[in-house]
Amino acid sequence: MKWGTRYPALYVNRLWSMIKRHTKRPTRLVCFTDDATEVDAEVDTFPLPSIRIEDDIAFTPWRKLSLWQAPLADLAGDVLFLDLDIVITGDLDAIFDFRPGTFCVCENWTQLGQGIGNTSVFRWHVGKNTHIFDDFEKNGIAIRKKYGIEQVYISDVVDEMAFWPREWCVSFKHTLLPAWPLNFFRTPPLPDNTRIVAFTGKPDPDEAAIGKWPVNAPWKRIYKHVRSTPWIDEHWQ
Repeated sequence: MKWGTRYPALYVNRLWSMIKRHTKRPTRLVCFTDDATEVDAEVDTFPLPSIRIEDDIAFTPWRKLSLWQAPLADLAGDVLFLDLDIVITGDLDAIFDFRPGTFCVCENWTQLGQGIGNTSVFRWHVGKNTHIFDDFEKNGIAIRKKYGIEQVYISDVVDEMAFWPREWCVSFKHTLLPAWPLNFFRTPPLPDNTRIVAFTGKPDPDEAAIGKWPVNAPWKRIYKHVRSTPWIDEHWQ
């Protein structure tokens, strides 16, 4: 899904390039977007799915709930969702073989052991668990107040949830980045078995690659630091 201006078409096109390099089976990329300008012609684009949602969260991860409606464009069966700001570093085919028909998701790296998924990378079955969308359309304000974050809501009400093997999907910031103060001296590693690296919040892949961590307060530079990370550019292209 691509909306607004934070992520240009370049992110979609690089995602498609990475997908093609890391799949052997016939594969397509579908982009739901409000602006398909400069998106690779090989990518199938559709308008953002409709959803009844409050204006102040209309372009936040809450909008991902629109994917749980059916029908959904021309999609069917198990579909893999990938955030635009991820870097693919390994085989994706195995992700489709893992627990078919089940909602599969990253275990949220900051809430391990609490049964909460992180929806940077998830696979869902179109047509199953449509109550996630339907209930939000009916009671969105109450659901938002109760759960705060869409992935907490999904994790609580989905019929069945399985986490990807931890080594498959990792967080750049929470898994790979050395703890302070070592982040000033060590480059984040890329473990051999990693398939997808998620970039939650900042830095984005292009920023981490050159060792840039944008902060909104100068004092945060005391601990928010990343060394230039060459393996990002090797894969994010």
